[in-house]
Order: sequence, then C-alpha cells, then structure tokens
Amino acid sequence: KEECWLVLDAQPGAQLAIGFDEQLSAEQMESAAKDGSIEELLTWHDVSAGDIFYLPAGTVHAIGAGLTLVEVQQNSDTTFRLYDYGRPRELHLERAMAVADRGPYSARYAGTVDERGEALIDDRYFRLDRIEGAPNSAILANYPGAALVLPLSGSVRLKDSGECAGPGECLYVPDLDTIDFTDAQVSLLTRSK
Repeated sequence: KEECWLVLDAQPGAQLAIGFDEQLSAEQMESAAKDGSIEELLTWHDVSAGDIFYLPAGTVHAIGAGLTLVEVQQNSDTTFRLYDYGRPRELHLERAMAVADRGPYSARYAGTVDERGEALIDDRYFRLDRIEGAPNSAILANYPGAALVLPLSGSVRLKDSGECAGPGECLYVPDLDTIDFTDAQVSLLTRSK
C-alpha cells in the first residue's frame, strides 16, 4: 500500500528506516528477516519536525523511537511483516518477499513541509494538505466530499453539533463546509481518491 509519513516532532537522534543501503537479493533479505539482521541492512534516516516521506507500495520501512508522526495511507487491509523486533505478532514472510522492494529508497520521495508548501501529497490514492487558518477556494475545490481534519495547532469545530477537535485529535467530515475554522491555526486535511 502507498503511504506517507509527516514528522510532527522528533527527539534528537530519532530515525525512520526506509529502504535498504544497497540492492539485496531475495535470499539476502529472507535470511536477514529470519535472523533479525534486517535492521542493520535498512537505511536509517535522521529526521526533524516537518520532514515528509512518501512510501510507494512495497517499500520496506520501520519507525524508530522518539517520534510523533502522522501516517496517511491508501485504504487497504494489507500489511506484510518481515520482522517484528521479537514481538509475538504474525509475520508474513512469503507474501512480503513477493512484493517488497529490495533496493534503496529514492530521495525524490522525501522532502519537507517548507519545500512542498500547502499540497504535501497528491497521489493516485490520497491527498494530504497542510493549511494555515481556513481553507482557501483552491483547497475547497480539491476536497469535494468526505475528509479528515487534523488540527496541529488551534482547533476546529463542527458547525452543527459543536464537536471540537484540537491537536492530537481528528474529525471525519462529509465535506469541509461543515467545519468552523475560526480557531484553526495549522491543520492537516486528507481524503481518499
């Protein structure tokens, strides 16, 4: 499944693993997944607040400690675990091996909020925007139906019920016209396509 990560906060030394340091053979990746050395083969990226990473389907990835992030992804019930740090969750080695990209992660998929501006991600499965205050007419045009609204600072309120969401919360709305953005400062908007 396609997904993206937007880093909201990162402690010093926080990292995300995305892709591998070098192209691996299927045998190398399977062996490393089984013995746990896959962690050492992954490329660990130092991250800061405002970094954004788009992960094409099949990208092998892991989230390190000390991070607060928003993960937006294609609507799918598909997650294939190669390795799970000794946790007792089910692994999906055979299915993961069939679809995993065994190579390095392309830097063209990484960026920052400052570089991308309002439209952070606009792919074939979902859209993610970061707005300040209320949405402008261009943003409203890109959100003709249901959406998620995630305030990063300030708050948003449903016009009909008065239900409010602040940082760390999210509202699902039938359309953006149902939201009062009067107290909004910075918000994320996302929708499926």
